[in-house]
Amino acid sequence: MLRQRSSDGWHLIRHPDHAKLAGEFAKHWGNDLFRPPEPRDDVIHGIASHDDGWAERDQKPLVTRAGKPSAFGADLVGRYTAFEEIDLQDYLGVRGNALEVVAHRNPYAAILISMHTCNLLTEHADRTTIRPTELPLLDAFVAQQTDRQWELRAVCGDSGKYTDIALSAEMLRQHFCLLQACDNLSLLSCVDFDGPASLLHALPTQDGGFRTVAVKRVGPRRFSLDPYPFDQASMSFPIPARRVHGETFAQVTELQARYAAAPEETLIVEIVG
Repeated sequence: MLRQRSSDGWHLIRHPDHAKLAGEFAKHWGNDLFRPPEPRDDVIHGIASHDDGWAERDQKPLVTRAGKPSAFGADLVGRYTAFEEIDLQDYLGVRGNALEVVAHRNPYAAILISMHTCNLLTEHADRTTIRPTELPLLDAFVAQQTDRQWELRAVCGDSGKYTDIALSAEMLRQHFCLLQACDNLSLLSCVDFDGPASLLHALPTQDGGFRTVAVKRVGPRRFSLDPYPFDQASMSFPIPARRVHGETFAQVTELQARYAAAPEETLIVEIVG
């Protein structure tokens, strides 16, 4: 779940809907400056479905110890410090399921999802927020994910569908960076982040180089990108959300009841050059 402040509480956005927005960004990625991904359909599939494993869990949102919806919000942009608020074994189960949901239908896309998961749990995770007794569980999960990536690369190679370049470590890394970029832009959009940001990694350009994209909020859910990476000068996208009244909730059942009763609304995010 992702959370964005509303006038009287929160807009809550499901992980799969956030990922679909990231996939929409990926569909438009590429212009005279930035190189589009190839194999395009597989990369877009990975980006658009990287959080499919969260669908069931997001049906009943949880609360933090402070009583807020347990969700990614503007306060967590740029850091990954919420492990004290979650059951790690359950969380890793959801992350692992997110990979396997995709792996049976598109192993190439699943490789990118696993790379994304491993990056979150290593480079971006604050290990001080994880109980010392649970660190071996985290490390074992990351090792299993790395092994799974090699298995999926072998499946892709045996299929005859992909070139050696497409399966090379460098090309997979570039596609992983694109997933990260589209994911981060979607996160910024869904929480309406008002602060300096970027698309995390330098992305490949048409001339063989790499450029980092800066992101600036120029209005409510309206963001300017520089340099601009998309094939249309300006774009708008719908985000399904439900608005729940109240900033904090004494019981998780209170939040879940309000969420279940809330009608779905459509938020609009705009991207401009």
